[in-house]
Parts: sequence; C-alpha cells; structure tokens
Amino acid sequence: MSALATLISFDTALLVAGIVALYLGAEALVEGASRLAIGLGLRAAIVGVTIVAFATTTPELFVAVLSGLGYSSDLGLGAIIGSNIANIGLVLGISALIQPMGVSTATLRRHVPFMVAAAVTLVALGLDGNLSALDGVVLLVILVAFTAFLVYRARSAKADAIGTDEIDIEDEDEVSAQFKDVLYLGVGLVLLFVGSNWLIQGGQGLLAAYGFSTRFIGLTILAFGTSLPELAASVISAVRGESEFSIGNVVGSNIYNVVAVLGILAIMVPVKVPASTISLDFPALLVFTFGVIALMLRNRDVSRLDGGILVGSYLVFFWLILP
Repeated sequence: MSALATLISFDTALLVAGIVALYLGAEALVEGASRLAIGLGLRAAIVGVTIVAFATTTPELFVAVLSGLGYSSDLGLGAIIGSNIANIGLVLGISALIQPMGVSTATLRRHVPFMVAAAVTLVALGLDGNLSALDGVVLLVILVAFTAFLVYRARSAKADAIGTDEIDIEDEDEVSAQFKDVLYLGVGLVLLFVGSNWLIQGGQGLLAAYGFSTRFIGLTILAFGTSLPELAASVISAVRGESEFSIGNVVGSNIYNVVAVLGILAIMVPVKVPASTISLDFPALLVFTFGVIALMLRNRDVSRLDGGILVGSYLVFFWLILP
C-alpha cells in the first residue's frame, strides 16, 4: 500500500471516529441537559428551542473554535454556514418527509425572528470580508437578548403552571438522578472535544489529499458531521409526532450557531470571509432561511412536499459548491 493510500485510510478512520464521537457526545449532552431542564420545571417546547438546541450546537462550537485556533478561522466559518444550511435543507427536509410537521404560532412569532436576525446580521457584518472582535460582540449581544427573552418566557410559563405553590425539597432519588444527568453532561463534553479534533483532522486530511479547498471541507464534511445531532434529534421527534420539538431544535440551533459560536470565534481570532462565501454561501444562507419561513407561513406546517423541496434545494447547493 502506498504512503498516500495509507494516509487516506487513516484520515478516513479518524473522520468516521470523529463523527461517531460527536454523535455520542451530543446524545449524552442532550440527555443530561434536557432531563435536568425538565426536572427544573421547563416545558418541552422551551427545552427544545433552548437547552437541546444549544446542546446540539456544541459540536459546531468545538469544531469552529478548534478550527480557528489550530487550523484556519474560515474553516470554522464554513462549518457554521454549511451546518445552518444543512439544518434547514437536510434536517427539516428529511424530518418532514418522514412525518409532516405543524408549526406553532408561538415559534413563528417568538423564535423565527431571532433566526432571521442572526442570519441577516451575520451577512451584514461579513460583507467587508472579515468578522472582527467587535462583530463578535454584536453577535453575542443578540445571544444575550435571545436568551433573556427565553428565560423570561420560561419563568412566566412556570409561574402560570405552579401559581404560588411552594416547590418541594428534592428527595434522595431526585438528587441521585441529577448527579447522573451531570455525569452525562461531563461525558458528553469530553466526547465532543475528542470527536471535534478527530473530525477536523480526518476531514481536512482526507479532502486535502484530493485537492479540495478549506471552504469546501467546512461547508460539507465538517458541516454534515456537526449537524448529525440535530438530524438525529429531529428525526426521532418526527417519528414520535413531536413536530414542535423538531422545528424548535432546528430554529434554536441555527440561532446559536451564528450568535454564540461565531460570536465566540470572532472574539478569539479574526475570521476571514472569503469572496466565494460572500458571493454564494451568504446568499444561500438567506435563501434557505427565508425560504423555509415562507413554507412555514403558507399552511402553518412543513409538508412532505416541502420536505422534498428542502432536500432538493440542498442537493442543488451542494452541486453549486463543488470545485
């Protein structure tokens, strides 16, 4: 076996191991975080668009930050843009093909506007060819506003549910369950860190051996790898008929990907925005964002036909970015 073939085989194994570790890490993180949140009294809809959405965003956070620090910041940028497009085109599209999903008015009014704001702000800030530390602060301000809004809504909902009743002191079983959930969180974070490193090294090494660009690697391999938790969570929810959870997960993830992940990355290292990103990737992000909102508004659902349109649109995008 030649040296190149050996390298490719190693990179392939590293890539697959990274994807598996990311998936298992995100699953552990989602399990621990969601159980803790629900145990504290948050409703499933709020958990889906906050706790689970942020937990399933952690692969993007690890990949983007580690890419920016050890490789190139535009690799992380490509992974985030590609992940958001994949979340809409593949995750929502495949979920809708499995089971048509109704869209609640609350999601459209309270959460979708933040997804639009995140996408539009990212494009506006990146048109000058870079994302500076100041741009990162702007994105984090949106994150703070979004999180504060959700916390306010969650507290209002909880107050309505429990009135003025006193909350019982936790018994030993509840404390034990919470310790187990915290353990899940810890294991999940370790797997995410290890998996992110393997995914970056394997994906970059494999595609670079075939002459693919850093941008293409970020938009495809890294984006798909980091979108697997969203895909798994949304597909399972679709099968169970929990459409609000699926849509809330994708909407929340797309918000956190931009305002949290890119906000943190831009503060840590300057992020260069390639001309190809400005000319193609940014417009594609906006088209997918506003396109899925149009589908949601049409009949307050995402039908199987809509799912087919979303998946088909993603395949067109993939074809357009091929070298």
